Amino acid sequence: MKNFKTIAIALLVAVGSFSATAQEKKVDVKTSKINWVGKKVTGQHEGTIDLKSGVLIFKNNKLVGGNFTVDMNSISTTDLKAGQGKEKLDGHLKADDFFGTEKYPTAKLVFKSIGKKSDNVYSVTADMTIKDVTNSIKFDITVNKNNATAALVIDRTKYGIKFKSKNFFEGLGDNVIYDDFDLAVDLKF
Repeated sequence: MKNFKTIAIALLVAVGSFSATAQEKKVDVKTSKINWVGKKVTGQHEGTIDLKSGVLIFKNNKLVGGNFTVDMNSISTTDLKAGQGKEKLDGHLKADDFFGTEKYPTAKLVFKSIGKKSDNVYSVTADMTIKDVTNSIKFDITVNKNNATAALVIDRTKYGIKFKSKNFFEGLGDNVIYDDFDLAVDLKF
């Protein structure tokens, strides 16, 4: 009977330890989506970019971490059609004066701290790395079962992307491209 109690206690401790350990949920890169919007004085362009890999980390059903790698060569404009400027803009976004995807084929996001705002909404501080430059960003992420969504605003000039920025060039007039671009992220896992 004494051995039975010892085994039972050991099982309870093991189960308790197992449930308290972190659980990684790998992001399904094929069904997850990242949409971007870049704005300029005379309008905006929008498109998509693909995740290469990603994981969200949970402990006791609470979000505690995450990291993602984005395939920068997948950047694609969706508001222009082939033969009507799409190829030109896609190529320019991949060129050195924007994301320089030949030299910098990926961008990374690594969660650094997470605060719970409500049942399924978290405030995240993360390190974003684009073109080998890392800056801290803040955003909210909403987690529901096997889905998470977030809206991020990124200041491209903090990553050395200064093309047609009014903060670095004068006399651009209507050719100004705003420094911030928006990302709408929809993760499936």
